[in-house]
Amino acid sequence: MPVAFLPVIMGIFGEAGSAMAPAKKLHREGVAYVTYFAAAEEEFGDLFWYFAALARRLDMSIVEIFEKLEYAEPSIVGAQAMACALPSNEVDSALTSLGSRAARFLALNEPNLLKDEMSPFAGVYLDAVRATGLSFAAILRRNLGKTEGRFVDPDPALLPTFDSGFDEEERIPDKFAIRFIQRKSGRCHLQMNGVFIGDPLTDNIAPGDNYRFHDVFHMAYAAILHWSPVLRALLKRKRKSVRHTDENEDGGRAIVVEEGVSALLFSYAKQVNYFEGATSVPYDLLKQVEQFTKGYQVEECPLRLWERAILDGYQAFRSMRDEGGGIIDGDRSARSISFRSTRN
Repeated sequence: MPVAFLPVIMGIFGEAGSAMAPAKKLHREGVAYVTYFAAAEEEFGDLFWYFAALARRLDMSIVEIFEKLEYAEPSIVGAQAMACALPSNEVDSALTSLGSRAARFLALNEPNLLKDEMSPFAGVYLDAVRATGLSFAAILRRNLGKTEGRFVDPDPALLPTFDSGFDEEERIPDKFAIRFIQRKSGRCHLQMNGVFIGDPLTDNIAPGDNYRFHDVFHMAYAAILHWSPVLRALLKRKRKSVRHTDENEDGGRAIVVEEGVSALLFSYAKQVNYFEGATSVPYDLLKQVEQFTKGYQVEECPLRLWERAILDGYQAFRSMRDEGGGIIDGDRSARSISFRSTRN
């Protein structure tokens, strides 16, 4: 098999298996599996993405492949179709056919043979979509949004700012410079404009892991995502003029959520040398962050922007760790942060 085709064929086979996973869980959990349709929709979208990638490599039109097939959207889709999915004999049969058809790609080693298999696979794919009670159009829309959010650099003009319309004293400064000062005691103090802010921090774990510098991450979120309930609290820039925003976006729970995200990412980062040399963040990890922050303003930020905030934040963290202190410069207009040494 040509090397160019192997990764996407492996992707088709793997995602076909992933498309079966929600049905497997449905057997086990029944109506308690309330995220069945959302999970199935995402997996079918990922499978379509790999199938379209194979079509591109074969110089075939994905539109022409599907327009030759008969298909009608189910009259009942999504959660409304749960009663039809249980028991799921039709779903099981359709998914089994999908898996079997995906496996056929693995045995083919000539482009022309792969081309002959494309239309039959598209047919069983649509059968499985229909049987599962999903909307093919919704699958494509969701996958397009997911792909753009993960891989396409966002247009800065279209990104949310969250502070627009608030007075200056309720906005995180457009530019900020915050100094990290590590005392002989090991405690880390923050200073802005000559004034100490927040409480001094230690690692709060043995052995130490430099988590005392983790406010760097909040500054990265504030500068790049324009979101940080933690930094707002430290700078006393909560948006109190709007009660809903003050309570729900800048309140204690939002602060806990942000601290939780930082701790989650740090736990992973320790295993990969704090992202040194990394040019991307695993998608599964970004999905956890996305799920963790659901319901807060930051959910409007694409995963691509989250990835940048994480990688840039850890670059600054590594410099801060190596020098035992320094200054973080944040520029919200440029959506950037940088480290500045304070050594003579």
